[in-house]
Amino acid sequence: MTRRTPRWGPAAGEVPIQRYLVRPRHLAGGGDLAHITDYLAGAGWKNRTSRSGSPVCFESPDRSVRIGYISRTSSPMWIISGTPPGRPAWNATLGAAIPVEILAGFTDALTRPRPAHAPDVLGQLTARGWAPGKGGHPAAGHPDGSALLQYRREGEHAIWWASAHTPGTNDGPTVPLWNAGFSEHTPLHALETFAAALADPQPILRPPGRIPFVTIRHAAITPYPVLPSQLNAARRARTAAARAATWARSARAFARPRPRPRAGTPLSLPPAAPPRPAHPTRSR
Repeated sequence: MTRRTPRWGPAAGEVPIQRYLVRPRHLAGGGDLAHITDYLAGAGWKNRTSRSGSPVCFESPDRSVRIGYISRTSSPMWIISGTPPGRPAWNATLGAAIPVEILAGFTDALTRPRPAHAPDVLGQLTARGWAPGKGGHPAAGHPDGSALLQYRREGEHAIWWASAHTPGTNDGPTVPLWNAGFSEHTPLHALETFAAALADPQPILRPPGRIPFVTIRHAAITPYPVLPSQLNAARRARTAAARAATWARSARAFARPRPRPRAGTPLSLPPAAPPRPAHPTRSR
């Protein structure tokens, strides 16, 4: 009997497919929605999408956050809302052309508890070479001026605002690509990781025909053939990471020691049952 040697690497006959690396990433275009939804499903979020498939909707396990994508409108968009118990409600609206890899910096963080440290949103950008804003509002802009993250306060209301457009040239005006607005009380730890994903210098992959035409002249685009198995492996690894992080948090919560009664504190026992009445003896 011949023993087969296990085969590692690409499947037999697998052919590379064309992809492109795009940098800076905020010019790359929207991307695959599954990059967001697969992670949410792996983190235990409920899929509330209608049978028609639109709008896409996922709800957190405690029902305090909803993430949706509306495509059947003249302006497709992401709509995210939060109603945390004991805290003010918040919401965010993001254009469909925002790269999902940048949006994931925000949505992935919503699956995790708030950290103990104080978030530094704009610091994530300036640490990567983005220029601090010179106006009256705290802000940071991409070195070529094609993206901006800004904190605005107007009267009693405050918002975080992000936008991207093609860099200005002598050949013509800039072209808006996407924008995102986050209301007051939006979780700052999620905004911090959103800013980190926005400023990440690593390029992102896009298939042919998915890069916005208006950005081709302004972005660094490099051909990058990949195998289908590599794309599938990366997608499975991302979902597995969400599951592992969720299971780890559940295990820590289960193993957390329960409070014990203090020394000298009397135990509170349930009241004793009343004695049963004795039956009178019958005379014969």
